[in-house]
Formats: sequence, structure tokens, C-alpha cells
Amino acid sequence: MDTKRAEHGGQAGRTDGGTRRPVGEAGPDRATEAFVAHRNLLFTVAYEILGSAADAEDVLQETWLRWSGVDLSQVRDQRAYLVRITTRQALTRLRTLGRRKESYVGPWLPEPLLTTPDVAEDVELADSVSMAMLLVMETLTPTERAVFVLREVFDLGYDEIAEAVDKSPAAVRQVAHRARAHVAARRPRGAVSPAQTRDALAAFRRATETGDLQGLLDILAPDVVLMGDGGGVKQAVPRPIVGADKVARLLIGGWGKFRGSLSLRPAHVNAYPALLFRLDGELDSVLAVRIDDGLITGLYAVRNPHKLVHMDRETTLCR
Repeated sequence: MDTKRAEHGGQAGRTDGGTRRPVGEAGPDRATEAFVAHRNLLFTVAYEILGSAADAEDVLQETWLRWSGVDLSQVRDQRAYLVRITTRQALTRLRTLGRRKESYVGPWLPEPLLTTPDVAEDVELADSVSMAMLLVMETLTPTERAVFVLREVFDLGYDEIAEAVDKSPAAVRQVAHRARAHVAARRPRGAVSPAQTRDALAAFRRATETGDLQGLLDILAPDVVLMGDGGGVKQAVPRPIVGADKVARLLIGGWGKFRGSLSLRPAHVNAYPALLFRLDGELDSVLAVRIDDGLITGLYAVRNPHKLVHMDRETTLCR
């Protein structure tokens, strides 16, 4: 089933006797209604585990196929059941994705999403889908990542998580503790508001557009890291660039080559302010940042066009 069609009621329904017939005759069946009701939640779970919207959509397709064959009379909690299916499918996909990353050309960055304004209002959800946090979660094992997402972001009980990852509740508690400590040691040092991010990006944009090297150095942390993801399709830095002076000179030099045809525009990406680079009006790259203690410590430029396909529309994320 195409889950997007389900969202618009375009899939077959059931008669009371259990046979299928067009929705127009009987209305959406219970399975479709439940799936559509929780679709945004399931997408968010899959995206946070995978860091890839395209793979998250595939997981939702696989979740639907399994869900459509379930005897709903035996399901006590439809939301929990759907989250369990999604998590299992996402874990399987994450292990495959790990093998793909090994042969990926250049640095791998999460797929950016143009998010709705309401996502930023949920501070915990916004933090969990930020580019900086998704990169931190990349350092976890697949099981640690799934457990961390389900426990810390969606507040599921250990028993529920245990069923989703096929481990005992006691083992899940240990995994959750280990993942929490791992993330805490690597996450941004202090809570950063969207307003702080917006101000930092505004200063970054002004300095870059005007070629103000000192202005750029003033907003970049001494140990700032620039990462670029071109996926072998678009040119990008082949390895992380470290250090404010190196990063600033690279950015100003690169901007100068395209001045007049390249524009920077603000947008909400992964719940936080970011910049969209447009070349001759076409989206060329998305730049997200990490901020620590008021300075930009991470710059993440996604240029791979295959990762920009979701940037033409807002994506609704929820818990």
C-alpha cells in the first residue's frame, strides 16, 4: 500500500464480512484509520532512528504491509503495536543503512527536513531531530539508538521497548543507561533556543555575504567543524574541515566564486533555523549549525540532491 494514499483515504476498505471493497462504498477500514491517525508519529520514530526521510518512508510502507494483516481484535493498544512494528522495521533498515554508509562518498549527514513551526514549540522533540543531535545519535549502535529514541523522546516504558527490540526489560534498562550517558557526553553543552540559533545564523550570513572575515571569525568557535555531504553527486569538502580560520577562509572564498548567482535564505530545518543556499534560484544546499556557548561549533552542509527532495514541502513531526 502507498501510505501517502492511505493518508488521503485512497486505499481499499473492508466490509463487515472481512472482504475488501473500495473505500468509496464502505469508508476506510479500521486498520487504515488507525495507521493514518498515527502516521506522523510513526514517521518521526523511523526518521529519528534512521536519520533518513527516504528510508523512513520505506519503513512506513513495510509497517503498513504488516499492519494490514493483523487481527485487530487481538490488539489492545494500536499505537504501541504500530510503534513496535515501525521500530523493528527501522532497526532492520538501519543495519542495511550502516553497510551503505561504508561505501558512501565523503562524509554522511542526515537528510534535512523542512519542518512545520509547531515542532520548535516542543523543545524535547525539536532537540531530538536537530541535525546536531541526529549526528550524535549516529555514534550509537542500532539497538542503543532505537532504545534512546523510544525512551528519551517518546517516553515509552521499558516493557514496551523490550517488545520492540526483542530484549528483556532488564537488558533494555542497561542499554538505555549506556545510550543516555553516551549522548550526554557528546550533545551540545547547553540548551540553545531557536532565537539564539537565528541570531548566530544572521551574523554568519552577513559576514559571509559581505566577505567580512573577522565578522565570521567572531561567530565561529576556534575548533569549529565544517562537514559537507555531496554523496559523490555534488562537490563537497571530502573530509571535515576543522578550525575557525580554515573554515572562514574556505567559506568566504567559496561564496566569492558565486557572488551574484548564489543567495542565502533562512528556513526552519529539523526544527531549528538554518540557511538555504540557492544557485540561480535552484536549491543547491542546506546549511544547519550546532551552537555551544553562543558560538557556532558545527556547520553541516547537505548538497546531495537525493537528500533534498523533502525540502520542497513541510514535514509534520510529532510525538
